[in-house]
Amino acid sequence: MITINNAAPELVITAVLGEFTLQDFKELENVVNHALQFHGRVNLLVDLRDMASFTLDVAWNEIRFTRQHAKDFERVALVAGSEWQEWSAWITRVFTEADLQVFDDFDPALAWVRGE
Repeated sequence: MITINNAAPELVITAVLGEFTLQDFKELENVVNHALQFHGRVNLLVDLRDMASFTLDVAWNEIRFTRQHAKDFERVALVAGSEWQEWSAWITRVFTEADLQVFDDFDPALAWVRGE
């Protein structure tokens, strides 16, 4: 399950709860594409602390999406709940020009992605 908050036209905040499915990813992709269409570059905060697992098709689509939008993100904040999530952030950095930071807590991640 995924929750998405389009907090501002240039900021998308999402949290994954339980299993991250392809349907969840497509929902996030639609929101981000909409923000990109109407605002240009966007900032993204992804909270994975409560994610239990993800499907292989999500991983593949995440790589595809990141490569497609390599120049479309300004800042990406990842709130990680495990070491493997931090490692995946390092891999994502290869495919994007965004400033990507990994955080342990939500509030500092939100402040950073907002530029505060």
